Amino acid sequence: MSKNAALSFLLVAPLALVFAGDASAQTWSEFRGSTGDGHAKATGLPVSWSETENVTWKTAIHDKGWSSPVVWDDQIWVTTARENGKELFALCLDRKSGKIVKDVKLFDVEKPAFCHPFNSYASSTPAVEKGRLYAHFGSNGTACLDTASGKVLWERRDFKCDHFRGAGSSPIVHGDLLFLLFDGVDVQYVVALDKNSGKTVWKKDRAIEYPPSKDGDDRKGYATPAVLDIDGKPQLVCPAAGGTIAYEPATGKELWRVLHGGMNAACRPILAHNLIYVTCGYKPQLLAIRTGGSGDITKSHVQWKESRGVSTRPSILVIGDLIFMVSDGGIASCLEAKTGNQVWQERLGNEFSASPVYADGHIYFPDQAGTIHVVEPTRTFKKVSSNKLADGCMASPAVVGKSLLIRTKTHLYCIEKQ
Repeated sequence: MSKNAALSFLLVAPLALVFAGDASAQTWSEFRGSTGDGHAKATGLPVSWSETENVTWKTAIHDKGWSSPVVWDDQIWVTTARENGKELFALCLDRKSGKIVKDVKLFDVEKPAFCHPFNSYASSTPAVEKGRLYAHFGSNGTACLDTASGKVLWERRDFKCDHFRGAGSSPIVHGDLLFLLFDGVDVQYVVALDKNSGKTVWKKDRAIEYPPSKDGDDRKGYATPAVLDIDGKPQLVCPAAGGTIAYEPATGKELWRVLHGGMNAACRPILAHNLIYVTCGYKPQLLAIRTGGSGDITKSHVQWKESRGVSTRPSILVIGDLIFMVSDGGIASCLEAKTGNQVWQERLGNEFSASPVYADGHIYFPDQAGTIHVVEPTRTFKKVSSNKLADGCMASPAVVGKSLLIRTKTHLYCIEKQ
């Protein structure tokens, strides 16, 4: 190696290591991020902004969709839909400029099923990985796109259920499998697809006995599953209305179930302290389920339950030994993760649907009025700031690099320190 070449290597190599080591901070691959728990490795984020302060770019997103943005390298993807549900889209934005570079119509729907106005026909967050996007619209269709060209590689439109008020569960990728939940008022089942071909690997009915009822809500589910590493083996944990069931990801074999009753909430399961945290119910409850069980573990493995201030729409955050959450009605709470004992509870105000994120030492709570409340994750309630954008937040934020990506009802914002 020449002297000049060696000098160039010494100058470039440290930069390469920095970018390689920071790779996980540059992706937000699915609902609640690449780790599935709302945590981001990003640093240097702002804690205050407005419509004019610390806004790198702001891009209008056409039509209506509550799905969160996902990010891979220089691409940001979101889904959206006509308000009447007759056309469904995937949009790709350039991460640096915010310019829409792809607008792909994926499906035409001749007779869309009813979707409650509070929901949207594009509420399921897509999943992204190198070269592929998996866009899901419940029983209206699932499509895999080539992220470079925008070409549809495969699609499935044969999975049916009555979503009753609209779909909400998001797809996740694990290895070569793509997992989808269909928890309707008529049928409830889990599907594993080969992510490369879209072919069905296995399909498993929930087999939960529901009491006779004219109200379909007690059978309807919105939750996104999670693959959790328990005792060195992966478990696909899938909340449903009435119960939470874990499956062997490769085969669909049922491993355990907890029957908790009530309408299924939208919170994604989280594993910490050898406990799996899930929410459920018309009267919301947070459950901590001990790992290591098999079969029906309803009576043997529920460590604790809490109902005060529990959400049905925003997911929880587990940070160290503490749980942080906000109720649909705007009550923020901090609990001890191992016991469920309440540490503090404070009103943030407004209604909440989006899930909070934890990044750079702060929690970001977005509300339906468009205000993002920044709070410190401590045993004493410490609010840092409240930052208002023009329209409300139904989608959960994404965090990459030094950027907060916040989708409101009408726009996608890139918030950075200027």
